[in-house]
Amino acid sequence: MRRMVAETRLHPADLILPAFVREGVSEPVPVTTMPGVVQHTRDSLKKAAAEAVAAGVSGIMLFGVPEESKKDPQGTPGTDPDGILQVALRDVRAEVGDELLVMSDLCLDETTDHGHCGVLDAQGRVDNDATLERYAEMAQVQADAGAHVVGPSGMMDGQIGVIRDALDQIGREDVAILAYTVKYASAFYGPFREAVASSLQGDRRTYQQDPANVRESMRELALDLEEGADMVMVKPAGPYLDILARVADAVDVPVAAYQISGEYSMIEAAAEKGWIDRDRAILETLTGIRRAGARNILTYWATEVAQKLNRQ
Repeated sequence: MRRMVAETRLHPADLILPAFVREGVSEPVPVTTMPGVVQHTRDSLKKAAAEAVAAGVSGIMLFGVPEESKKDPQGTPGTDPDGILQVALRDVRAEVGDELLVMSDLCLDETTDHGHCGVLDAQGRVDNDATLERYAEMAQVQADAGAHVVGPSGMMDGQIGVIRDALDQIGREDVAILAYTVKYASAFYGPFREAVASSLQGDRRTYQQDPANVRESMRELALDLEEGADMVMVKPAGPYLDILARVADAVDVPVAAYQISGEYSMIEAAAEKGWIDRDRAILETLTGIRRAGARNILTYWATEVAQKLNRQ
């Protein structure tokens, strides 16, 4: 009876798998702060993508982790056609073709030696307009490497319009933009920093949003849509369900939410101690995100949950 009258349902197609690929490793490297998550090799990433396809997951969001020696102030690996993210995009497209939406993180934080999402000016501040030039080049390189969707996550003003223009200039109107529209300066990103081997110095509060604010997020939403975003995202998901609901009610484009590393790790840690039922907690949090209005959910449990849903 409960199943028959359920108002909100999860489906494998709702899910997107974030995945990390690390340059120069011969075996997957466990992320110690995210039990069960690894930095993939090129081969293990292809296997993970194939498993996601088999489970019915809709997409995979790729994050590249270059060798430390290759990072520089400009984030050169991010625009090098042979940078690890671009190589991984080609690998995954060769493995799964169009059976899985192949998405790419469009940001400089994994590739800069200072760990910020943009290039810095002489005073050490993120230079918004100089960063947009780098994002335009990144978009074109990622599209050439096979990305179906680019996900600009750096939170620079005007980034969606610049990226849309850059893609259109090379005839890639077919590449969609998943805008990180609402991205708060959250305490829950901690484990992710290990996953991408972040070199961050300082914090990102000058360009990520204040957790106390709502109107700011709605202004960002209006701007991203005006600039040409095809889909919009709220990040983190769990602590911001109210924002997610506001965004979902306000737009007629698909809305995604990212269940981020800290949300994942808290459940895994509590379950490991026997404090909560792991499987029920996972499904409950994902159902809550879906109920709040997310059409798609980025979650590190995507393949596992999809497999379980298929067995129900």
